[in-house]
Amino acid sequence: MKVFVLNCGSSSVKYQLFDMKDESVLAKGLVERIGSDDATLTHTPVGRTGTKRVLSILDHTTAIGQVLRMLTHSEYGVIKDIAEIRAVGHRVLHGGPAFTQSVLIDEEVKHAIRDCIPLGPLHNPANLMGILASESNIPGVPQVAVFDTAFHQTMPKHAFLYPLPYILYERHKVRRYGFHGTSHRFVSGRAAEILEKPLNNLKVISCHLGNGASIAAVKNGKSIDTSMGLTPLEGLMMGTRSGDIDPAIIFYIMNRENLGLEEIDSLLNKHSGLLGVSGISSDMREIEAGTEQGNNRAKIAFDIYEYRIRKYIGAYAAALDGVDAIVFTAGIGENSPMLRQRVCQGLGFLGVTIDLEKNDSKGKEVDITGESSKIRVLVIPTNEELVIARDTMEIVSAIRKGNLRICYK
Repeated sequence: MKVFVLNCGSSSVKYQLFDMKDESVLAKGLVERIGSDDATLTHTPVGRTGTKRVLSILDHTTAIGQVLRMLTHSEYGVIKDIAEIRAVGHRVLHGGPAFTQSVLIDEEVKHAIRDCIPLGPLHNPANLMGILASESNIPGVPQVAVFDTAFHQTMPKHAFLYPLPYILYERHKVRRYGFHGTSHRFVSGRAAEILEKPLNNLKVISCHLGNGASIAAVKNGKSIDTSMGLTPLEGLMMGTRSGDIDPAIIFYIMNRENLGLEEIDSLLNKHSGLLGVSGISSDMREIEAGTEQGNNRAKIAFDIYEYRIRKYIGAYAAALDGVDAIVFTAGIGENSPMLRQRVCQGLGFLGVTIDLEKNDSKGKEVDITGESSKIRVLVIPTNEELVIARDTMEIVSAIRKGNLRICYK
């Protein structure tokens, strides 16, 4: 079965085409600047030279149509006909409380995704546009929604509720949802394989550290807590997001700087984090370079970033009542030996040590556990697209066998 995986943003479409016989990627690419006359389509057939084209792409329907033409192109294509695509898997940011698993998309599911727009105003509308655009381009092909939030629906109430008037949860579903669920799910499962232990008997702290960052406490294969909340703004310091702050700071700054709601939202989401503290960049590579060159603000930004990761790991060790493995993943987690070393140096109270030689690695799966360490420390490249492809194949196969489960409330 060939599965087409889509991750649609407001002006972009990321895609991969999988052959699920061996879970290989046949092609991948990115459409950017949708809505303009100079949009770009970058397409790479795996193992061959790709192409980049500038096109007039005014909407997502046109964008996906162009991608499908590229997938069947005489020179750059990887399939002869779009009929070879048997299913489409979509990354959907926010499923609210309704979705505990990935689901076959029907009218009711589309309506539920639309209802979650207030919870995911930047992402859910784009995700929905991708679904509708796919229906237009390849009608009749089953589509599956895989939610960033679904993996964390196993959190107990004492972990996901905020200490606010309970009526706000009942009326408006104000609670912690968490994100990066497909990533946390993938790496915790892979950790179990590396440790050669059943996932349902493991305690894993998964650190997804990229421009967006979150940590999850995974017990027996289920998320019991995670650092992101109602939105992706809560939790760790990130590339441009503040993470946890005193909520009164918002009102104080709005008053002192005469800012409106949109301005304070932009300040917290787009101008804070590594970028806001360092004044240099949201890119950890540039922060580390600045630190090594003696830039004090870069050093402060790095120190805050590392310290907050370490605090969450300590808290989740308590929440799990012990830890079997700590996993680093995503862009920074996979590619920053300096950060991993600093974080682990501060976890001596847990009995954590790492092998510095093995830690000197980027972008590779590696066990960096030190000889005397009481906890395994792993670097595992995440693969969210593969999780989406697997879920899509499983659900579509269940349709054919007449065993489809309804996985939403």
